[in-house]
Amino acid sequence: MQRLDCLRAIYPELEKGIVVSIMGAVAAELQSLGHRENFFYLQHAMGLASSTGLGLALAVPGQKVIVLDGDGSLLMNLGTLSTMARYAPKNLLHIVFDNESLLSVGGFPTATSTGTDLEGIARASGIRRAQTVRTCGEFATAARQALAANELATIVAKVEATGPTKYVTDLALLENRFQFARYVRSVAQR
Repeated sequence: MQRLDCLRAIYPELEKGIVVSIMGAVAAELQSLGHRENFFYLQHAMGLASSTGLGLALAVPGQKVIVLDGDGSLLMNLGTLSTMARYAPKNLLHIVFDNESLLSVGGFPTATSTGTDLEGIARASGIRRAQTVRTCGEFATAARQALAANELATIVAKVEATGPTKYVTDLALLENRFQFARYVRSVAQR
């Protein structure tokens, strides 16, 4: 399964929430589908998309928050799973694209390539709605159900270790920070 196909499958739903994306391939592929002011591309902060998403979910409880994470990023900050479970924001969907590698920085294998089970870790941390999907159809269904539910969810999507031909985005990342902050303020005031 290709990550870009997964992103395409849920792209229409992403305009309804606050979206935080990790760096590299995920950010480049998301932007290739079309930038929106509610998208934040968390560059140069590997491992912190889930923590950023958790903070946003707690700060803006009336808005769905979707975190687009990767296995390498999550493995750098596994404690975030227990913290998410502790606070259990009902508006947080944590999507982990697991390609078993650090694709954006050279393709080195991650611990998931040798058996580490991110769904199992999420469940053991206390996230009841955690699942692993292996097809685009399963992914789209799981994501839509999680977005419709009123419960913290983690979806681990097993994707191929392929990505865009380039990781450079056309968006001015400094402006993205300001644009995103303006967007969050506007939805928080509703």
